[in-house]
Amino acid sequence: MQNATAVLVLGILSIVLCGVGVVLGIIALVLANKDLKLYNASPEVYTLGSYNNLKSGRICAVIGLILSSLIIIVYVGLIIIAITSAASVR
Repeated sequence: MQNATAVLVLGILSIVLCGVGVVLGIIALVLANKDLKLYNASPEVYTLGSYNNLKSGRICAVIGLILSSLIIIVYVGLIIIAITSAASVR
C-alpha cells in the first residue's frame, strides 16, 4: 500500500489542524479507500503494518472530519449570532 503512511499523516493532521481538517480528512479518506481496494484484491502482497497504518489513518481522518465539521458549525453559529445582534442594536 503506497499511501498508507500518507493516509496516517493526513489523518493525524486533520485532527491537529481542525480548521483545514476537512480538506485533509477528505484527501486521507480518498487515498485510504483506494488502498483498501488494492488490499482486498490481494492481501498477501501487503504487510500487516501497512494495513494497520491505513486503518489508523482512516480512523484519524474520520475523527478529524467530525471535529472540523463541528468547529465550522460553531463558527457559522457565532457569525449568525453576531449578525443578528448587530442588526438588533440599530
